[in-house]
Amino acid sequence: MTGFIPEEKISEIKNASDLVDIISESVALKKTGRNYLGLCPFHSEKTPSFSVSPEKQIFYCFGCGAGGNVFGFVMKKDGISFPEAISALSRRYGIELPTRRLSSEQKKKISEREHLFEINRLASEFYSKTLKDRLAGHSAREYLAGRKISRETIERFKIGFAPDNWSSLSNFFFKKRIPQRLAEISGLIIARKSKSGFYDRFRNRILFPILDAGNQIVGFGGRVIDNSMPKYMNSPESPLYNKRRSLYGLQQAKISCREYETVFIVEGYFDLLTLHQHGVQHSVATLGTAVSSEHVRILKGLVGKSGRIILVFDSDEAGIKAAERCIDVFDKEYVNAQILILPEGYDPDSYLLEFGADSFLKLCAEKVMGIMTFLMDSAIKKHGLSMEGKIRILSDLQKPLASLSDKTDRTVYVKEVSEKIGIDESALLEKIRRVTRSQFREVEKDQGRPLIPQRENRLERQVITMMLQFPVIIPEIVKRQLIEKINDKNLKAIGHAVIDSQRNGDIKVSEIMIKFEDSEIQALISDLAFQENIWDVEGCLRCIKQFENSCDHRRARLREKIEAAEKENNSELVTKLQQEMQQLLNVARNK
Repeated sequence: MTGFIPEEKISEIKNASDLVDIISESVALKKTGRNYLGLCPFHSEKTPSFSVSPEKQIFYCFGCGAGGNVFGFVMKKDGISFPEAISALSRRYGIELPTRRLSSEQKKKISEREHLFEINRLASEFYSKTLKDRLAGHSAREYLAGRKISRETIERFKIGFAPDNWSSLSNFFFKKRIPQRLAEISGLIIARKSKSGFYDRFRNRILFPILDAGNQIVGFGGRVIDNSMPKYMNSPESPLYNKRRSLYGLQQAKISCREYETVFIVEGYFDLLTLHQHGVQHSVATLGTAVSSEHVRILKGLVGKSGRIILVFDSDEAGIKAAERCIDVFDKEYVNAQILILPEGYDPDSYLLEFGADSFLKLCAEKVMGIMTFLMDSAIKKHGLSMEGKIRILSDLQKPLASLSDKTDRTVYVKEVSEKIGIDESALLEKIRRVTRSQFREVEKDQGRPLIPQRENRLERQVITMMLQFPVIIPEIVKRQLIEKINDKNLKAIGHAVIDSQRNGDIKVSEIMIKFEDSEIQALISDLAFQENIWDVEGCLRCIKQFENSCDHRRARLREKIEAAEKENNSELVTKLQQEMQQLLNVARNK
């Protein structure tokens, strides 16, 4: 795994990294004893089970079994490879990576992502320079001024402008000798159907760079300054940009989200810019897509378990549909989200410009409501309480009610709906039963998923756990050759790695993980290292004796299996079992 990056360089990056700081950027952690605890960013949970050890520099989730060191966390969170995680962290801490030992394929693997970041950075500078150009950016500056966007906001969000030209950025890349293949992967240029070259994706548009958690540009959003269609256009999916994991303004909002334990979600770039410009900086915007589970986990990590997520949508049909789509996501992510509906005819941008931040926050305090309550009120307002209207209300609310997995919540809302529209609760329950039956099966299946299988022999796990938590016993384990007696190949590999990593009677768990590329083995190491055991020499020796006795029993069972296989004339199985027996006997003789 580390063959083309020197181990000493990997250790330097690991030692420079602070796992608690890095995880705190996306997870709200609270100190609990020697460790930190928070909501897992990798699965849905309402009770924190994600633990981080600053002493061992490892993390482990007791809910889904994810675990590892700083490299493992960055890889899993960003969906990148080990070399890419090394590169990202080396850049973050200003540590230069040697490249002379890389093969051409290895160089390509580790550098493509970096080149894409560089391409986006250069494009952002190009768009920014164009916006500032006296002639080329004049119309765009006038447009932004008309939208009341200040110079400070333009600089803070790195806003730019793509000129009304089919090849301005393509020519810029050509002069910079940017490989066209990579520029096309970034989504900034598009190959012509005639195969005669490339043209710019964004033309005559205000450009909004979209940043990741590491403050790097992963994509762009563009808004026309005339009546052209489509009004908004985003970068396509790429190795850097995933719209389900990206939120506009997240980088600028993180500190305020943690401070207020609240985040506002809006739908438009200008809504977001105006909120920030008016001091409501705990706000983010979706990027032309519905709120996803990934979005909710990111935000839940910032505002914490008891934090608030408030949707600020229009009260039109599109806003109602957006709220309906969110119910299932928020319910499955155990988030009690709320919604703020602005007065008719206003969006966050226009409301703040006319009434200011104080009025907006006051409206939020007075008018915010639960999403389910909003959908009820909207359906009643839309259809009325005639017999036909009640039927349509039930039809509108059937799916949102079925999306609620908590039976208590569902019962409360069913009662509220029945009282508001004057129908019997049982009739409403019957209406949603067909939907809930299939959905609850899926929810229960998801909520009742088993933790990581632990088929490994209990005593084998204890031996490795002792080595990780009580290194003093390692010489005795080496002397008795216990690792060779371990049957599970992963546990055996971990045992050898622990012995190889031992220095002066001490080990570093996070360094042992570097030796393994397999994320399941890294998670297993985290699991064993996080076990709450109190070891002493006497207790370790007892455990060793139990393990050795179990090995004796294993030999006895093997003899029985060999005899049974011989009676069945299964020569292939006999040979395999005899080889296994010989290994056990060799270990016993060398003891």
